[in-house]
Amino acid sequence: MQILKFGGASVKDAQGVKNLKKVLEITGTKETLIIASAMGKTTNALEKVIQNYYNAKHELQSSIQEVKKYHNCILLDLFEDVKHPVFEKISKLFEELNDFYRLNKSPNYNFIYDQTIGYGELVSTTIISYYLNDQGVKNTWMDVRELIKTNKNYRNAKVKWDITLANIKKAAKPKEFIVSQGFIASDDNNFTTTLGREGSDYSAAIFAYCLSAKSVTVWKDVPGILNADPRYFENSTLLKSLSYEEAIELSYYGASVIHPKTLQPLKLKEIPLHVKSFTNPNKPGTIVGKGLKLKPNITCYTLRKNQTLLTVSSLDFSYIMEENIAHIFNLLELSKMKINLVQNSAISFNVCVENNFNKLDLLSQQLKAKYNLKINKNVNIFTLRNYTTNSIIEIEKNRTVLLKQITSKIVQIVTDEVKK
Repeated sequence: MQILKFGGASVKDAQGVKNLKKVLEITGTKETLIIASAMGKTTNALEKVIQNYYNAKHELQSSIQEVKKYHNCILLDLFEDVKHPVFEKISKLFEELNDFYRLNKSPNYNFIYDQTIGYGELVSTTIISYYLNDQGVKNTWMDVRELIKTNKNYRNAKVKWDITLANIKKAAKPKEFIVSQGFIASDDNNFTTTLGREGSDYSAAIFAYCLSAKSVTVWKDVPGILNADPRYFENSTLLKSLSYEEAIELSYYGASVIHPKTLQPLKLKEIPLHVKSFTNPNKPGTIVGKGLKLKPNITCYTLRKNQTLLTVSSLDFSYIMEENIAHIFNLLELSKMKINLVQNSAISFNVCVENNFNKLDLLSQQLKAKYNLKINKNVNIFTLRNYTTNSIIEIEKNRTVLLKQITSKIVQIVTDEVKK
């Protein structure tokens, strides 16, 4: 099968859904499985729902209604008959969401997050499936939560591969055209779990691995994989091809076009990944595959914003030894800090982290009990692969460099937030 993944920007409105159908006219639908994300900024809107549940319960219902209204506008543009069964189907999904909040007893934020956020994908794919069927593109809608099984690590669940493989191979019939969801899965108790932010690409890779797919195509609002994010860097260049290893490195260091976990299952079965523009589907885009060279062979830039730089040093100027580093890493793990850069010297240990679970204050208290601690918030990490002297100079120009780390292929530069 071929796996096609459509991001939220590609189906943000009725025109996007219609354009998806046009893309399918080019790719074909025989032996095809499509994965779709939540529409537009729905994930952000559902995060607002969660915030209201905790902090402004009087606004909870209105925020849910805002999400429903957004999708109803798309429905009205796609379906002329307001009595079409899709309207009732979508309404029932929002009733389920309301019922969850009415009946929920769990105080666990991460659990509540996952039970809420998955409705974006469920609503999106339901609309897409009904629309395609209405247009004569017959498809089978599948609830991915019945297929991909994970542990209970809500918001960053780990896949149970053996169960998932068996489920997908049993459910996906040959020559079918299937519509399913990205980002979400479920645990052993059938509660919704999520695979991490931007995890829909990973979902496509999971399906591809389990089905030994011939290819995965990720449809984006960019022409392919660029050597730099055009939001932050000028004169970005399209990369025509690159190897799995190069792409994994780029994604690890923050390239936003590919989820960091996506490439690993594809590499295991040598399944090529195409990244293409949904507005220009006939353009070649970028291909990632075995043994491919980086073309063109230029410097690639990534940027991680909103980082926190922790500088840990001993209280008595003694060396930072192995047991100290092990202790620090253990605290970082317990605080669920995402580590993006590490550097140590004789008497200090530097680490850049993402405070995704809002546990920085607790971590700070724990570290200060044993060490001196300096915290720099809202810093940037610039990572340059295949760097040149000029490329480093350009990044450092008019910025305060807090830390720099250089290897033969990669330079990482930690700077203050604002370019002067």
